[in-house]
Amino acid sequence: MSQIDKQAIITEHKRHDADSGSSEVQIAILSKKITHLTEHLKINKQDHSSRFGLIKMVNKRRKLLDYLKRTDNEKYQSLLKKLGIRR
Repeated sequence: MSQIDKQAIITEHKRHDADSGSSEVQIAILSKKITHLTEHLKINKQDHSSRFGLIKMVNKRRKLLDYLKRTDNEKYQSLLKKLGIRR
């Protein structure tokens, strides 16, 4: 993922002007990385180290989503709809 893509995701999901690490931003960035890595693994089926990294990213995103659901259920629901994540 290029720096331009990352900045676009941050500007779309940030809470305020100086926000770069809120849970919404982190979830959106991880979702983009997961999508990119999934496409890579469809082509390269035997890339086991990337598969392990994908599993770690999915687990981290799941933990962040659980945290967001506990703290602010409305933002959780809107983020799921915006990113198209099934939960």
